[in-house]
Amino acid sequence: MKQSTVINNVKGYTYLNSGELIEFSSIVFENGKVVATGANLLKSYPDAQVIDGQGKTMLPGLVDGHGHFLGLGFNLLQVDVRDISSKQKTAFKVAQYAKQNPELNWIKGRGWNQVLWPSKKFPTAKDLDEYVVDRPVVLSRVDGHAVWLNSKAMALAGITRNTISPDGGEIVKDSTGEPTGILIDNAENLVWEKVPKQTDDERLAAFNKVNQHLLSLGITSVHDAGIDHDSYHFLQDQVKADNFKVRVYGMLAATDPKLVDMLKHGYINDVNDMLSIRSVKIYGDGALGSRGAAMLSPYHDDPKNTGLLLTKPERLRTLFKTIFDYDFQINIHAIGDRANRIALDEFEFAFNSRPKAQTLRNRIEHAQVINLDDIPRFKTLNVLPSMQPTHATSDKNMAQDRIGKERLKGAYAWQTFLKQGSKVIAGSDFPVELANPFFGLHAAVTRQGRDNQPESGWIKEESLTIEQAFKAFTLDAAYGGHQDKILGGLEQGKWADFILIDQDIFNIDVKDIWKTNVIETWVAGKKQH
Repeated sequence: MKQSTVINNVKGYTYLNSGELIEFSSIVFENGKVVATGANLLKSYPDAQVIDGQGKTMLPGLVDGHGHFLGLGFNLLQVDVRDISSKQKTAFKVAQYAKQNPELNWIKGRGWNQVLWPSKKFPTAKDLDEYVVDRPVVLSRVDGHAVWLNSKAMALAGITRNTISPDGGEIVKDSTGEPTGILIDNAENLVWEKVPKQTDDERLAAFNKVNQHLLSLGITSVHDAGIDHDSYHFLQDQVKADNFKVRVYGMLAATDPKLVDMLKHGYINDVNDMLSIRSVKIYGDGALGSRGAAMLSPYHDDPKNTGLLLTKPERLRTLFKTIFDYDFQINIHAIGDRANRIALDEFEFAFNSRPKAQTLRNRIEHAQVINLDDIPRFKTLNVLPSMQPTHATSDKNMAQDRIGKERLKGAYAWQTFLKQGSKVIAGSDFPVELANPFFGLHAAVTRQGRDNQPESGWIKEESLTIEQAFKAFTLDAAYGGHQDKILGGLEQGKWADFILIDQDIFNIDVKDIWKTNVIETWVAGKKQH
């Protein structure tokens, strides 16, 4: 006999697939799926196991529409140099980490951001050499679009004054022509080729770490933006071993040489919907902070620079055709207005000969700075903007310097997208940003940092209501992964993925949304945190 469970006495909120936001005080689930939500459901299920929700707020498990699943796991195992106020303090933290981990042949870390430092300038290899010289150091910028090396790492990568920057990348050199230790975008490959590949044990440790971390934050499903061939097989092995705790909707990395082999295998899905792979992530341009985002006109603070295209337009055309030949969804990274226009142009070109591809819920990942003429094209082409609210609050101190006030009118334009009828898929882009979805909800509603700055909110007219933001992190994010029939809400037939939290985010001062703590996280009717 099926064992039903009723959780009574909750303050529940969920969107229904009809688009209606409902409240409930009682939920019933069995075999991992929701049977009903409503009030006093115990009368109808007298034999059910009963749990008292003690008046806590219940939400569907939150969906992060754009993260880097194993990337965050590895990050949690490396030196974290996020939010440090100078290059010296950053290098000192790296030195401490190196001392504590003498067994590591390479010192890896992530999170530096020169915009937070007094000089606002890129650091150099010499800055790291003062602290670590015996082992190679490679530190990713917070956005992942630049790395900072010490001299040992530069030597191992074979980078000299004669090394030419690759297409779509830059080896930053000083006024005398010497490499400084900063590699941007595709130039990063020069060093990553020399870094030993992760072992299976390291990959499993990262996998277990990220599962637990996300559960503690109330995230029950992640769209993983860029899976290489090794990860493709590793994740399938973890499904077979029943190791998944958080659901993953995976995007194959278009840069992987074995992309076509993976496409030939068709969609990947398991009976418990823990792993779904039916999309491809294409890399359009770089990021704004490192001036790698591809712009239609030069950077406001660098008049000779229009950014970088990581995938040339002619290669894009071939990729679009190949991916659509296998009916996979295309999710293309585009941050600058030029990259966004090129992406929309390529979608339009592909749909002319293949109209069916327009139904695949294709996406532009980030959709960050867009020419005002191009925003309506998202709707007409049925392309979904997949956007990360905390990017706006992280970039607010830098974006106007980079692109000037005029271009900000089409930047981080969440409300404009909603008004024209586009669904916005919300996420965090962890580990670029912190994974906590309540930080994202807070940023979406207030357009402020967690320090309540700027006072009236940054470009406040583009902020969302808490209801809109909640939908973007639940039902609409699930829609962006073709999973709105099974995830993103607590209605009959969907998986019983839900969280209990310590405050009612719909009825508090919006400045406190980010302070929300997750008390319990349930996936498929099982308590996992």
